[in-house]
Amino acid sequence: MAISENIPQVALIGNPNVGKSTLFNKLTGMNQHTGNWTGKTVGVATGQYRYKGKEYEIADLPGTYSLLGNSAEEEIAIDYIRSDDDCIVVIVCDGTCLERNLNLVLQIMEIHSKLIVCVNLLDEAKKKDISLDLMQLEKKIGVPVVGTSATTALGLDDLKDAIRNMTDGFSQSNPIPTIFSAEITNDGTTLFDANHKDSDLITETFVKRAAQIALEMGGENTGYTRKEAKLDKIITGGWTAFPIMLVLLTAVFWLTIKGANYPSAMLQSGFDWIGVELRHIFTMWNMPYGIISLLLDGIWTTVAQVIAVMLPPMVIFFPLFALLEDLGYLPRLAYVLDNNFAKCGACGKQSLTMAMGFGCNAVGVVGCRIIDSPRERIIAIITNALVPCNGRFPTLIVLITIFFADSAHGLLSSLILTGFVVLGVVMTFVASWILSKTVLKGIPSSFTLELPPFRKPQVGQLIVRSMLDRVIFVLGRAILVAIPAGIVLWILCNVSVGETTLMISFVSWLEPAGLFLGMSGAILAAFILGFPANELVVPIIIMILSGASVMGGDSTVTDTALLMANSGWTWKTALCTMVFVLFHWPCSTTCLTIHKETHSIKWTLLAFFIPSFIGIVFCSILNLILS
Repeated sequence: MAISENIPQVALIGNPNVGKSTLFNKLTGMNQHTGNWTGKTVGVATGQYRYKGKEYEIADLPGTYSLLGNSAEEEIAIDYIRSDDDCIVVIVCDGTCLERNLNLVLQIMEIHSKLIVCVNLLDEAKKKDISLDLMQLEKKIGVPVVGTSATTALGLDDLKDAIRNMTDGFSQSNPIPTIFSAEITNDGTTLFDANHKDSDLITETFVKRAAQIALEMGGENTGYTRKEAKLDKIITGGWTAFPIMLVLLTAVFWLTIKGANYPSAMLQSGFDWIGVELRHIFTMWNMPYGIISLLLDGIWTTVAQVIAVMLPPMVIFFPLFALLEDLGYLPRLAYVLDNNFAKCGACGKQSLTMAMGFGCNAVGVVGCRIIDSPRERIIAIITNALVPCNGRFPTLIVLITIFFADSAHGLLSSLILTGFVVLGVVMTFVASWILSKTVLKGIPSSFTLELPPFRKPQVGQLIVRSMLDRVIFVLGRAILVAIPAGIVLWILCNVSVGETTLMISFVSWLEPAGLFLGMSGAILAAFILGFPANELVVPIIIMILSGASVMGGDSTVTDTALLMANSGWTWKTALCTMVFVLFHWPCSTTCLTIHKETHSIKWTLLAFFIPSFIGIVFCSILNLILS
């Protein structure tokens, strides 16, 4: 489907983890955007590049292993390729495992004629002593073949030349179709009909033909792959997989806890200084005191608290998770947890969306688009908030530090935090199982998951990607919701009815419910008022307990500990509060995202009430047992 008239169209397609998106980024630079294909929730990135005086438009289609299934990714690929006969389709393959990729090449050869095969990752193939005869491959399939290494831009101009030559008619492809499929489709049906009676036979033919071609092209260094196999056996092994997962989670949390303390304090000091200077300026301008207080004590202080508490952990946490992804661990995590989710009637891909939720539940909800089954997608969306997002970690860390393990015991703090994360994962399994047996009954689907090769991470790219795609996005969202939250907090603390402020009246009204949950009215009020952003919970608690009319001030962990002790907090109060931090309603942005993804108030309300119900049950039982 043409994006613009009279501009050559190019489509990149290939298996996941073949470097297709890296190639796309190298071609387009920053001249790109992402949108959903018509009628689908899977994103398609499009962009432009210029070569030898000519403009080209290129689309990065979703990664897919085959065109013979019925996933959204496969449907998009088929629709896009069929929508424009003049579109040049570049099939990106992994040079380290050509056989698996050729399966897709042979399938696309059946429905499109203007093809170029791009054998990528030649640098990694060289490290594995894999030698490929690309000219021989070109003769075998009748399609131009170009070798590249996208990370170093090796062969990029060769690919551009191949596209240009085919666009201008200087070269052409003559795909050699599989004889078997030609025989089968002589009854008038198409190769990719979902109900084709011989689809299994066609699939088997493609696989055998791909294996034959790959064997003729070159071989692998078995010594190297044997090392990878041994490492995979350890990482995904029955006895070792979960301990390794716990060790990695603990390490990530320890680095986040230890690394975020000082930057957060420095940021808060900087924001406090700016606030003082702004107050002097506004006073010089003779602005009314009420306006100054609203702007600085309400909006500025709230936004500053959110940024100071939230930014440093995100800058550490997101790149660390991106590092695990680049190393190839997260797909293996999905493999390890797939069986557990299948037993719960859910999809193994939910493990990936759950991992995204550790950074931001809203991001995790959007990530659920990768799940093909609508039923399983909704299960993943509804349960995503059962794992703590980045906004909940600061509250958990502060309470762990004050009541259970001080800052000198960073490892113990990390272990306790990991325990809460594991509890969230367990409840995700439980909730998914209950949903699959009640309102979302159905048989769990299967999915294809590739375990990508272990690769040296591109540290620079993953830091930039983490900052742009996650940190800035989440921080921008938090600032937007912090502004109205600051206004509401200022009104509650500065507007009185009789001799009592609205905040005191609100806290008093919530006191019975708070005590029932092992907390207090002040704590419950902080959770409710922190609905716009979870990062606000601790600052609001401090503000209410100190009797202040604004958030902020120089509250160290020691000051906070003394304030909580003087307000009657015990380790039981802290424990119940931590459980409620883990299990309570999603933030406002996550709720809005859920509604946007499901287009349903019903599912949004269910996603709101399920974690809240779990938190209420857990806290009330804990309070009863520990009283």
